[in-house]
Amino acid sequence: MKTRYPILLVHGAGIKNTFFTKAFGDIDRILRIQGHDVYESGCDGFGTVENNAEQIRAEIQDILVRTGADKVNIIAHSKGGLDSKYMIERLRMQDSVASLTTLCTPHGGSPIASGILRAPMWILRIIAFFLDLFFRILGDKHPDSFAVCGQLRRTDAATDTMGIEGVYCQSFSSTVKKHAKKNDFVMSIPLAFSRYFEKNADTDGLVPRESAMYGIYRGDCLDGSVSHTEIIDFMVSKSKKDKIYAFYSSLCEELVNMGF
Repeated sequence: MKTRYPILLVHGAGIKNTFFTKAFGDIDRILRIQGHDVYESGCDGFGTVENNAEQIRAEIQDILVRTGADKVNIIAHSKGGLDSKYMIERLRMQDSVASLTTLCTPHGGSPIASGILRAPMWILRIIAFFLDLFFRILGDKHPDSFAVCGQLRRTDAATDTMGIEGVYCQSFSSTVKKHAKKNDFVMSIPLAFSRYFEKNADTDGLVPRESAMYGIYRGDCLDGSVSHTEIIDFMVSKSKKDKIYAFYSSLCEELVNMGF
């Protein structure tokens, strides 16, 4: 049984669908096999929150026209949750979104971004130039990695985590257990930095658990050790894939039961 409204998967920063990468791995294919109407956002990999919000709004409007649906369900990973939240609140899309589920989204910022911004400005500008050039080649329309890093920095300011009126908002985190095997080498360095900047914090390698809390906080996606990249089926061991697919299937089943 499929969800009442189409599902839009929104990726985070630094990843997008290209010839050699998929932002959500095989997750979209698995959900389609189960009968769900699933779409993937093509927003910029390193676009600012404001830029990507505009792109996501256009995608939703297109989906509604193509399907005849009144609303969509958004499942957003990492920065994609910030983009989607901004789109709903600031671009007045509350009436077009039934639910917003954020996965490992840094609502309170990421210590990794804060750590990066401590580097000399001239180094950051050079790295940002080449990073933006690379993502422009991959299809980004307005990449601005330096600005994105600033938007993701850790903040001590109070963050509104109550959700959006008229939209069902829920959030999940994930955690890399300290005793877990280091089979996700992509996250090994960020994990070390994250624990250096925020000692003893439960983290997925990039986002502390408490930073991921928004709306109705549902806890970790899985009980075991899952990193920031693994939850989107990127660099995942075969033994963990089925559990991750089952999480998304269960998430969609819940949306069905709630009438979304």
